[in-house]
Amino acid sequence: QVQLVESGGGLVQPGGSLRLSCAASGISLDYRAIGWFRQAPGKEREGVSCISRSDGSLYYADSVKGRFTITRDNAKNTVYLQMNNLKPEDTAVYYCATNFNVRLGCSLAKSGYDLWGQGTQVTVSS
Repeated sequence: QVQLVESGGGLVQPGGSLRLSCAASGISLDYRAIGWFRQAPGKEREGVSCISRSDGSLYYADSVKGRFTITRDNAKNTVYLQMNNLKPEDTAVYYCATNFNVRLGCSLAKSGYDLWGQGTQVTVSS
């Protein structure tokens, strides 16, 4: 079964850190761009970060630059999102995504992906 499974979410105080994982099964992430997205209640799903399939180029939304870091471990077929200095406005369900078509590149637009995980909740609150 082809799927992406996110984990690592939870409740954290402002200023804290979490590391999200996106583990793939039935599909190799080695040659695919991977994106992280988030959706807060009542808001559109927005792109947070992506890592390209080829040269490892990284992209971040302005709201998370300097605080979030995306990495990949091809041996584990997993992509991570390290989130530091978390703020209440980071509260959302976080999703990872990729494409069946390995030729598609990195994008922070949700339309750029056709395989999604089920999401993991991140809540930043004191």
